[in-house]
Amino acid sequence: MGGAVSAGEDNDDLIDNLKEAYYIRSDLVERAFRAIDRADYYLDEYRDNAYKDLAWRHGNIHLSAPCIYSEVMEALDLHPGLSFLNLGSGTGYLSTMVGLILGPFGVNHGIELHADVIDYAYQKLDSFIKTSDSFDKFEFCEPSFVVGNCLEIPPESRQYDRVYCGAGVQKEHEDYMKNLLKVGGILVMPLEEKLTKITRTGLNSWETKKIISVSFAPLVLPKHSTNSKPKTVPLPKFEVRSLQELARICIRHTLRVTTDGGDGHSRGRGSSFSVGRGLAVAGLHKYGPRFKRRRVHRRHCNALVLATRQVVASSGIGPASLDNNNNQGAQGAEEEEEAGEREAGQSWWRRRRQWRKRMKRRSRKKKKRRRRASCSDPSPP
Repeated sequence: MGGAVSAGEDNDDLIDNLKEAYYIRSDLVERAFRAIDRADYYLDEYRDNAYKDLAWRHGNIHLSAPCIYSEVMEALDLHPGLSFLNLGSGTGYLSTMVGLILGPFGVNHGIELHADVIDYAYQKLDSFIKTSDSFDKFEFCEPSFVVGNCLEIPPESRQYDRVYCGAGVQKEHEDYMKNLLKVGGILVMPLEEKLTKITRTGLNSWETKKIISVSFAPLVLPKHSTNSKPKTVPLPKFEVRSLQELARICIRHTLRVTTDGGDGHSRGRGSSFSVGRGLAVAGLHKYGPRFKRRRVHRRHCNALVLATRQVVASSGIGPASLDNNNNQGAQGAEEEEEAGEREAGQSWWRRRRQWRKRMKRRSRKKKKRRRRASCSDPSPP
């Protein structure tokens, strides 16, 4: 399945073609596609075919056509904080793109039938985290994969906000797939040769929409022996994040907002509350822009010093000159803060003196009016 758009010379060229053909329609999906080079998920000897709009298979390893993935990403209607389940997660290419959108507080799980494909997916995920420049530009929800048949999920398992199945679903398994959804969730799967979007609108109500015609290999049915108990596939656990993980997320977010504002645009000193605003938007800071300027400014400087030290340490420059520069920068910042505080204090006292003068003038006027009134009154006989 594929061939809907012309081949590209590189990943960006392929994405441009998908946009022109209106397969990619939202900026969020476009950013995720551009952040991950499709060729990185191919074996080296097949990389020349990575930018064609065609599916690729080698043994158990499989990638769907780019036009299919783009329709799936658009239909899932992803946003940060959702839970996602990928049935037939394969190389992890789709799960990694989804993780870029879900952010650090989302849930990103996958089930794959073949253990060797799980190993391949973790290898590619590790390479993306360690070598990709895009990893530092996003707040990432790292996917977790388990080996098993997606038709053997226990019925008491938790439900998800978004579910995608990467194999053709037989009609008799449609209700099974629907029950994996939370109310308000979206399921995208190939059903009766159509890529289908199903939205759960209530406990027993769904809305169905056919997207495009597709051709997928059917789901592999589980093998049950007559004497043994049916197998079940335990999904990855919904783990509560440790304090260390939350601190790491907060530090990475602060560094990103400090250096480029979190949106790829550099910010000057004029945006003194950019850190507070960024944390408030992400739900990491309850005070938002009302957080004290002094603390924010110091955190701003400390984050820059930490990032600069890491860069200098990797380049082999001695720490002495760095510490001198940092001390000078910190002293200058403190002097500016103190000057600002003095100016703010002076303006407050100035306003207070002006208020007291107004009160005194009003008091004098009242006394004059009372004396005049007493003089004008006739004395009693």
